[in-house]
Parts: sequence; structure tokens; C-alpha cells
Amino acid sequence: MDLGLKNRVAIVTGAGSQIGFGRAIALTLAREGCHVAVSDVDLNGAKETARDVEAAGVKALALKADVTRYDDVVAMVEATLAKFRKIDILVNNAGVCTPPKPFLKMTDEEWNRDIAVNLNGTMYCTRAVLPHMIENNYGKIVNITSGAGIHGGFYTNAYAAAKAGVIAFTKGIAKEAAPHKINVNCVSPGVANTGFARQAPPGMLERVVKTIPIGRLTEPQDIANAVVFLASDAASDIVGQVLVVTGSVDP
Repeated sequence: MDLGLKNRVAIVTGAGSQIGFGRAIALTLAREGCHVAVSDVDLNGAKETARDVEAAGVKALALKADVTRYDDVVAMVEATLAKFRKIDILVNNAGVCTPPKPFLKMTDEEWNRDIAVNLNGTMYCTRAVLPHMIENNYGKIVNITSGAGIHGGFYTNAYAAAKAGVIAFTKGIAKEAAPHKINVNCVSPGVANTGFARQAPPGMLERVVKTIPIGRLTEPQDIANAVVFLASDAASDIVGQVLVVTGSVDP
């Protein structure tokens, strides 16, 4: 299936990690012919991903941006527009999770950081990009949430609260954006083979895998495939939905 992404322009936040969802999403978009602005707080990581994007035969732009700072987000959007003249797709992938701990042992700083990056960052990026998409009467926004945002997190309360907020935000903005031919949806990954998983206590991942019917962790490419589908016109009738990608029948 031709997803019709050739010469589209995307921003992917949090795409600097070489083992994360963002890099896989950026490269999969690139293989479909999409030009990609790669954003991360780690500029060197963003540059590395951008080089791989360009190796796929499309244009790339590496940007340093802290999504918790609205000025950074505005600069990211302005730089993308200066280079590509348009933004068709926004993937709000940047995220953090405080290492698991009981709620009563979580500091205000840890709570606020999880909310700031996961929820406020998604809001800031959407706020900065949406006027341009409305003007063009076209756009795709894909937010990354989590199963923790659906059923709660064990010792990850701030992260779960933020990701639940991403789901509610997605559904609300989707209603406002749809009349402008802008689709807003989100993808909810399962326990994944990324840097987040490396925070797990010894033996925990092995126990988790035994509960997954497909018998493996979610891979970054699994999430990239889902995101790129939602970022395409093949998903033009999908509005405000949560696509669960977990290898299981449960979220």
C-alpha cells in the first residue's frame, strides 16, 4: 500500500535516542518519502538520527528542543517551516518516566518532570503546530501514550497520570481539529524494548514477557508502523482514537 507520504514534512520529538520509538518513527517516515525534522534535548542524538533519515533519500533537520519550554518548541516549529515551508505531521513522542517508586516516596520535582515532559510537552508542541495546520486545512498529529495511562501504573503514578492526560487531550483536540481536515490520534505501546525497559528491576521483563500472548516485548518498529499509518491519509477517517500496540488483547 502506498501511504501517500512522499514529500510530506514531519516533526518527530524525542527522536535522538538510538534505541527509542522516535528514531524508528523518523526512519519509517523517511522510507515512505517523508522529510523529517528530528527533535531532541540531545542534539548529537538528533543529528545521528537525521543522518540516517537523509540516508533514506529524503531531507532532514536536526533540532535541539526541550518540549517543556514553549520558547524551544516555537523555535523548533519556526526552524522547520523555514527549511521545509510546511508541517504536515507532528509526532509527539518525547517522554520520560521517573524510575518506579511508591507514590509517597515521589518528590514534587519528579512528579512535575513527568507531567511537564509527557503532558505539557505534548500540549506545547500541538499548540505551536496547530495554527499552521489549520491555515493549510490539513494535518496529522500522533501522540504517544501508554497502557499506564489506560489502567494505571504500578509505582509510576506521575507517568500514568500524564499519559492518561495525553489520551484525554488527544480526544478533545481531535474534535476541534477534525473540521479542518486534521486527524489527531494516539498510539499506546506495550512494554517495549527501549531505554525505559532498562529501568526495570532484574528479572521483571522476563516475567512480563510470559504474560504477553505474542511472547515478546513490543519493538520500536511495531510502534513506528502504527504511527506512520495514523500519519497517512489511509487513516483519514480515524479521529481521536487510541491504537493499542501491545502484543496482547489487553491494553
